[in-house]
Amino acid sequence: MIALGCKIDEVRTDGDLRSLVRDLRVFKQLGAQAVEIPPHGLDLILNGKLREPLAREVKRILGDYPFRYSVHAPNPINLMDRQESALHESALRATLEFACLINAEVVVYHAGRFIPEERFPVVHLEPELEWIEKKRMWDLEVERLGRLAEMFPDLIIGIENARPYPDYSPYCYGERTDFLKEMILAVGKENVGVALDLGHLWMASRFHRFDPFAGACLLAPWVRHIHVHDNFGVAAYSHEKQQTHQIPLGRGDSHMPIGWGEVPFKELLGRLIPPFDGIMIVELRSRYYRFTGETLTALRQLIEALQSSSREGKAQCVYA
Repeated sequence: MIALGCKIDEVRTDGDLRSLVRDLRVFKQLGAQAVEIPPHGLDLILNGKLREPLAREVKRILGDYPFRYSVHAPNPINLMDRQESALHESALRATLEFACLINAEVVVYHAGRFIPEERFPVVHLEPELEWIEKKRMWDLEVERLGRLAEMFPDLIIGIENARPYPDYSPYCYGERTDFLKEMILAVGKENVGVALDLGHLWMASRFHRFDPFAGACLLAPWVRHIHVHDNFGVAAYSHEKQQTHQIPLGRGDSHMPIGWGEVPFKELLGRLIPPFDGIMIVELRSRYYRFTGETLTALRQLIEALQSSSREGKAQCVYA
């Protein structure tokens, strides 16, 4: 059964459990059925290790609410990392340990990056990656995801598709739906699937010039989790950070409420429902926090309409 929910914003929470409780109360009042928890927003992981006493306290807090839970791994974790590979794997393992503790269903992991965003400012000082090195990094991701999936067989690891950057793309295989499918097949584990970010899919399709609806159909059999937010489909350069400068010109990964941008949610979700029946998270920037309720309502109405159409045999992908 599809559960609609909201994310706890790691920047807004900033390690403060009082902020976590405040958001949980608001989301309950808004009728959310699920919540996505960022362990990095609660200082639960230090140098790759889970802070177990604090994790138990967070579990106690979450247990007071009726939500289904997902967990979003710290954004910088990159199983392709070449400098501190063991640390990155340890941090993702700690994330999975926390997810098990709170009985979460899914852990969202950002697809591995050949060029991590943190190194964008200095990448020009490094030799350009050769194909053979990218292949080695790909193989590392396959190996580590497979190992972690075997260690946590009851958890779904959802690989999230990536947004593009005009100055560094293709920095990540997750920008392309076909490459993301290749990774899922290469790992070959039942509990490794796709966390499909519809906003990122729309931006990437515009930037890389592929059909987003065909991309949604391509990934549909493996989509285990969905992120929903709006934008205008125009990629911004990596140094463009100020939302008030980007939005007037329709640029960037805006994470706006549904209907503010141009993401064709009805058409994209129509390719996914059915078979999708997992958690769907409204992923708004903190500046749009006050619009969470209306976004949940709009998404709920859309899902109900799509489910009704599905029962009539409409708007389904044809799978090979």
